[in-house]
Amino acid sequence: MKKLKVAVVILNYKGWRDTVNCLKALRRSTYKNYQIILIDNGSHDESVEKLDKVVKSGDVWLKKTKNHGFAGGVNIGIRHAIKNGFDAVALLNNDAQVEPDWLENLVTAMQKTKAAIVTGLLLSADGKTIDDAGDQYTTWGVPLLRAEHKPAAEAPESGYVFGSTGGATLYKTALFKDIGLFDEVFFAYNEDVDIDWRAQLAGYKIWYEKSAVAYHKHSATSQKMPGFTVYQIFKNLPLVLWKNLPRGMFLATAWRLFVAELLLFGHKILSGDGWPALKGIIKSWTLLPHALRERRRIQATKTVSNDYLKSLIYDGLPMKSVQRLRRFFGLKPKKW
Repeated sequence: MKKLKVAVVILNYKGWRDTVNCLKALRRSTYKNYQIILIDNGSHDESVEKLDKVVKSGDVWLKKTKNHGFAGGVNIGIRHAIKNGFDAVALLNNDAQVEPDWLENLVTAMQKTKAAIVTGLLLSADGKTIDDAGDQYTTWGVPLLRAEHKPAAEAPESGYVFGSTGGATLYKTALFKDIGLFDEVFFAYNEDVDIDWRAQLAGYKIWYEKSAVAYHKHSATSQKMPGFTVYQIFKNLPLVLWKNLPRGMFLATAWRLFVAELLLFGHKILSGDGWPALKGIIKSWTLLPHALRERRRIQATKTVSNDYLKSLIYDGLPMKSVQRLRRFFGLKPKKW
């Protein structure tokens, strides 16, 4: 069987120490037909100087003066991969480290299942708990990291899932040629959920491969920017809905998302993050014209039934959101 030619895209933003460790782990890969595309995403610190020392001759090393966000940054790497004839693109967070067989197991699963997207088992940095085992979308319009916080020993078996994390996943370049690249208005957060929806609507399959293991230093980049995550999430959740939910599913999810965002906004006010949340809500409405233009294009690609899509969606809120709402109402959080 042909060995897929893979581009591994890694973004660095003011995190060169994590990036060095990420590269060290990746270079131990048992899969050899790959090339690293390393992008400094406008760090303006010592990152470029430090990473210059660890980049090897076979790597592609792109130094950007502007921060393009996660979506824009990985698009730079994806465009390079498409232009240079790569079969697939692996996106890997710079704050993640992979097992030596991570890429080989992703490629093997992609060739075996014919899935357009293959995601792996993402564990916490210490390997004790699950960070993500394939993404889900909920009936409340809020994404869910499957099996999040469960013990690593309880990781789900491999199988088809709704979605994948952009932090450690393999994508066929043919998919991007068909449905387009990541939507750069997302900048960061939920751009991978948007891609998952667009892929599912167009009839592509997404596979979760338990044997492809990576370890994630959660939120290492976003912690450098207070309020950033809150702003981005409140901005981007409505965009996913407006662009992708087909008729027959839209209204039922829309009203639930409205209620969920209203309650979560109250929680953010109490926790001191009300202002970035409000800014995110306001910004989302300024992006509604963009979302509606994209919606027309995306819905025209739909080849699957609503019943099929509903079978992939989780009926309920993510536990993390439930915990926040319980605190908002003065109730004790439930145990995971």
